[in-house]
Amino acid sequence: MEPIIEPEIDLFAKELPSMEEIKKLSEFVHSSESNLLNFSEQLEENMSKGGQKAALSAGIGLFIVGKNEEAAQKLTKGTDCKEKFIYLAFALRRIGKFEDSIENFERSVDYGADKLNTTLEKAATYRYASDFEAAARELKTCSNYENVSAEYHCQLGLLQEAQGLYEEAMDNYQAALELSPNHQRALFHTAYRCDLSGDEDAAIDYYKQIVSGGQVYVSALLNLAVLYEDRGELTKASQCVDTVLKFHPNHQRAILFSKDIESTKTMFYDEEKEEKKTRKNQILETPISDFELSVRSRNCLKKMNIITLSDLLNISEAELLSYKNFGETSLREIKALLESKGLHLGMALEEKLSPGEISELGVSEDKDEQLLSKSIDDLQLSVRARKCLQKLEIRTLDDLTRKTEAELLGCKNFGVTSLNEITKAIGNLGLSLRSLD
Repeated sequence: MEPIIEPEIDLFAKELPSMEEIKKLSEFVHSSESNLLNFSEQLEENMSKGGQKAALSAGIGLFIVGKNEEAAQKLTKGTDCKEKFIYLAFALRRIGKFEDSIENFERSVDYGADKLNTTLEKAATYRYASDFEAAARELKTCSNYENVSAEYHCQLGLLQEAQGLYEEAMDNYQAALELSPNHQRALFHTAYRCDLSGDEDAAIDYYKQIVSGGQVYVSALLNLAVLYEDRGELTKASQCVDTVLKFHPNHQRAILFSKDIESTKTMFYDEEKEEKKTRKNQILETPISDFELSVRSRNCLKKMNIITLSDLLNISEAELLSYKNFGETSLREIKALLESKGLHLGMALEEKLSPGEISELGVSEDKDEQLLSKSIDDLQLSVRARKCLQKLEIRTLDDLTRKTEAELLGCKNFGVTSLNEITKAIGNLGLSLRSLD
């Protein structure tokens, strides 16, 4: 696959390019990191120019590179025309100012914007705002375009999908593809719905149709790679990811996915080791109630919410003894129980386990590179914890385990609750924060 051919379109020329030309320019800019970088440099060179025309071009350029707040500010100073109001509406929609976006779409019609396209964009804006009734009203005014406009059917399908009406949505995506077989958005959502419904063969066919075109459709390539990996077709999965990295070499998801695929290719499955690990996990999940303990011991453990053997590995002797009515007799009884299983209190809390102990717990002796390369998004943390990690530019588990508790607590709005949440999450993976000891 080759990137789309560079269009000979100058956004900053004396005459503003047409809407169709601007769309082609945007596709080219986003077809590779180098194109985006080059265009951003060109945009920077033209930012200082004065006048309404220059403000209009700069505003559209800022929108293309994703600087939506700045784009909106520039566009308000631009020459009044349909391009100004349409791209201002696009920028406002991206930053969540939906009412202002609708108003600008409506103003664009006064300057000659296509009424059907504008109405469909208004419907999309209401959908983004989760105002499905308003979106449906807009689309109803376009019902005369049924079986005529592929974009009408696609927008109707997107609304129905957002409402959970998946069969109706698929019908409209199919109608869109009958009218325009290469309609990218309809193809992508059809593929996605097929994937979710378990029809992997159809999903692969639709994704392949998308990526066979000239544009590097990153989401389609990565979704296709996932399907191939699930099927064990690792070479095909690698080809998809490599295509993304060829044009977007710093794409984080693709980089991590590439490492995962390579790890899978070289993975050695030790059946005996896995069976031992499974047996050990089954033992750790055994309820405390299955063992013959005294009434006092059972009641104390129950009040402390210690339900399984695994829970006992996450608590120390001192913590048990600090609990009301829990004495030395109960402690000896529990320690004897654990020793009979080759375990001991606080085993999972110990910072430095011997290789033998680590093996017993089913944890690798060294932190697996594949695990450390995973995104922190996989931890499914709370919004506050995620935002704090983003401020600290922590993107992977490797980044996180290089931080100390003090470094995390030093971040504004990062408290003990978030710290406990994170340490528990990575602890479940056999990882921990860096210690200064």
